Amino acid sequence: MKKYSVEFVGTFFLVLTIGSAVMAPNDAGALAPLAIGGVLMAMVFAGGHVSGAHYNPAVTLAIFLRGKCAASDLPGYIVAQCAGAAAAAMIVGVLKGHPSVTPMEIDVSRALLAEFLFTFALCTVVLNVATSKGTSGNSFYGVAIGFTVMAGAFSVGAVSGGAFNPAVALGATLMGLFDATNIWVYLVANFAAAAAAAAFFKLVAPDGPEPAG
Repeated sequence: MKKYSVEFVGTFFLVLTIGSAVMAPNDAGALAPLAIGGVLMAMVFAGGHVSGAHYNPAVTLAIFLRGKCAASDLPGYIVAQCAGAAAAAMIVGVLKGHPSVTPMEIDVSRALLAEFLFTFALCTVVLNVATSKGTSGNSFYGVAIGFTVMAGAFSVGAVSGGAFNPAVALGATLMGLFDATNIWVYLVANFAAAAAAAAFFKLVAPDGPEPAG
């Protein structure tokens, strides 16, 4: 239960920051990715020793496929993450005074590609800095994860909204930032990228035996 509580809280503050930073009035404008990457970094450091600090169903799937998350934990993690995102969406509405929001218009093919690429990057970073023997015990994992999301938000936020996370996509949809008819784009791209990142990690096999000769 402790793990799921941490996942709820971490995802809650991630989505709360996203909504507060990008939704008018008093939004952070072009600096929003700094706030988003910063809070993710902080939450990863805060909860990493308890739950692994996934805060993202795609990351949970990648870690499961990599073999570092039990199948029995998979539903609890995802439910906690989605619940945290939904709760944050409600609080953002209260903080912002329930403003009228126009959902982002996306080009589906470009959004699919953008979400896939940076979710793949995020999952690959997580697998290598937080689950690999070669980086075990490092002190930089939170920075690497937070900066990856920040870089993605700066790079393709205008293309897809920069979710890289099905729970974030859910929260953004509930806040009216994303059109509900487009949520499949994020689910498909994010989960496909998670599977691809896990396969790539196993292909590279950083924890496998050294080649002979």
